[in-house]
Formats: sequence, structure tokens, C-alpha cells
Amino acid sequence: MKNYFIHTALLGVFLMNSCGTSQKTTPSSAATVKTSEYNQQVILPAADRLTAYLPQLKGKKVGLMGNQTTIVGAEKEHLVDVLLRENVDLKFGFAPEHGFRGDIERGEKVSNAVDKKTGLPLFTLYGKNEKQDSIVNSIDVMIFDLQDVGARFYTYITSLHEVMELCAKHDKQLIVLDRPNPCGDQVDGPVRKDDKFKSGVSFHKIAMIHGLTVGELAHMINGEKWLKDGKQCKVTVIPVENYTHASKYELPVMPSPSLPNHLSVRLYSSLCLFEGTDISVGRGTDWPFQVVGYTNPVYGDFTFTPGEKAGMVKHVEGKGEVNYGLDLRELDPDKEKFTLKYLLHFYKNMPDKSKFFARAEFFDKLAGTDELRKQIIAGKSEAEIRKSWEPELKAYKELRKKYLLYPDFE
Repeated sequence: MKNYFIHTALLGVFLMNSCGTSQKTTPSSAATVKTSEYNQQVILPAADRLTAYLPQLKGKKVGLMGNQTTIVGAEKEHLVDVLLRENVDLKFGFAPEHGFRGDIERGEKVSNAVDKKTGLPLFTLYGKNEKQDSIVNSIDVMIFDLQDVGARFYTYITSLHEVMELCAKHDKQLIVLDRPNPCGDQVDGPVRKDDKFKSGVSFHKIAMIHGLTVGELAHMINGEKWLKDGKQCKVTVIPVENYTHASKYELPVMPSPSLPNHLSVRLYSSLCLFEGTDISVGRGTDWPFQVVGYTNPVYGDFTFTPGEKAGMVKHVEGKGEVNYGLDLRELDPDKEKFTLKYLLHFYKNMPDKSKFFARAEFFDKLAGTDELRKQIIAGKSEAEIRKSWEPELKAYKELRKKYLLYPDFE
């Protein structure tokens, strides 16, 4: 895939904090860059920077939280294979939602298993795992390397929190191999503030479109003492080279079955809220998160029929029925930012609006609040809705500045 990059100074400082101490970071918010200042410097994810973290693994028993995005280099070699070749004493892998190889559907059970290629024992942190304490206690160092997409409801950042909890509980070092945020050029949406909306899809008190890398979020979790009993985790973040929050970055590997390309990743933040309704976002088609529709011709002439594509067999809205709606496949991905216009359009044209929020409780968890749903029902415009979340969003943006490791977007 073609990547577009922005010039930035190398942030080669490895940031470390310890349990029971305050997190200290040097904000990069003073350095802002314009989104038009592009050149061809190669963005180097932390996993590619072997000399930065391999010495820290020497003589240690190591665990890895990873999946199919946990790759190294242009050859996209899995980090497991690299670590084993480098004679790292790798004991196990933890898997997030969608599994270690990324082939399990949303919400489906992720079971303990063995990696077929390497024989590495695999365990899950997605759902209850009663053995997770003894598993983590068996190693010295834990590595976290998952590709996030920048939205609060994407559950890989919940997995980050869970790993940090375990490492803090058992006094284990955590190394976060940071990766670019493909939607890091925006901070938007309501901030989750009430714990009654806390869930796996709205775990942190951050903006819906949070504008952080997983490394930055790890420091925020520590710095704000969001771990249980205010504990802190011994975290080392290996930063990305040549990245800023204004960088355009296409993911080299799809992060989950329903995000197959750059456009789906960029539209995901705007369309995921539909998952609290019966509106289809294209699961079960060749274009998940690139088309939107409902089984009623009122939504237009464009049609598609969700079926049973690999990784999209269960939990498919409108399966087997003709859906009418919007074809977003020709949009410029890098011009797409979070918007409520698609959601408001479908609500406005729903013949029986009482049926729109088919899973209202889940919608509120995705939104991190019930205010958004109530505002839509009340007929508020996007501008009016946005104005209501401005105070909390402004406060979050100031909080975010404390933990930035990379120059911010303008």
C-alpha cells in the first residue's frame, strides 16, 4: 500500500515509568505540523526497530499480546517468528477480540489454543480467563503490539488496559511497541464521562475519536491513574519513527475482518454507531464500512445484499435482504473525518423512528452517553449536538496534550 508521510524529528527518547510513581512525559504539543507539508520519509513502526527493544528481552521470559497486525518490516513477518529466530524466550501469546490471527468475528468467543505455525501457547484476554494471573506471573516482560484505528469503541485499547492491569498487579514490565494512528489527525465526538456507560466498547474517559497512539494512551492510563486502586504499570513505550499526528498512514494489514482497506478504517468512526441500530454497514458484503443501507426503498436506488463473507457470517444486519442506501466507496479516504451526517440522514428518513434504535443500550455504550441518542430523537442538528459536547471535548484535548509523544496536527 502507498503511504504518505510528513516530516518530523525523530523522537528517540524511550519513556519509562514505574509502579507507584507519577508518569513524566515531555509533551510534543508545542510542535504542530500542517497537513499539507508532506514528503517521503518512511514511517517506521516500533516493531521494526529491533535494536530498540531486543536488548531489553535478553535473558527474560517474555509474553506477547498480538494478532495479525503484529508484523515486522516490508515482508510483513509476524513478530512471533522474528522473536523466536532471535532466540527470545517467548512463552505465550495473548489474543484480543478477533483472535491471534484476526479471523474471529466480532463478539464471538476467542478460545485458548496453540499457534499452528510455531506451537506457541495462545490465551485470550477477550472475555473471562481465570488463568490470566498465573499466565502473566510466569514471565518477566510483556510485549503489547496491536494496531489500533483511533476510535474509543475499537476494543484493542481495552485489551491494552487489561494487560496493564495484569502487569501492574504482578509487577511485570510492559513494553508497548507503538504504531501510527491512521485517524490520528482528528480528536472528536463525545467524551465518556459517566461510568454507567463503561464497557468494552467505551472503556476510557476519552473522546470517541481519541487522537492517540496506543503508546500515548498507555501513558495517559498510567498518568491519570485509571488502573485499579490507582496502581501504575512499569511501561516502556518504543516510539514510531518519522510519525506525526498529521501523517497520512495506510495500514499494511487489515486490523479486523470488517476493516479491509484504508477507506473502511477512515469511515469506521462515523459508521460504527449504526451497530446500535438495524441499519447495515455492509457486513457480509465485499464493502464493509463502505456502504450503508436498510431494507426499505425510502433510502435510495443504490442496493446491496449482505451475505456470508469470511469473517462476517454472524451478527450481520439485513442478511439475505436487499438493502437500500448510500454507496461511499468512491470517497477520498484521507478527506473523511468523523461526522454524524450519515446517522442523522438515516434517522430522518426512517418511516417508523421508534424502531431506529433497535439496540438502544448498546448504542449508548458505543457513544459513551445516552445524550446523543436523545438529541437525535429530539431532532437536533449536527451543529447543535456538537456544541453540547464542546466543553468536555475541550478539556479532553488539554489532557491529551500532556501525553503526546509526537508532533500534533494543526
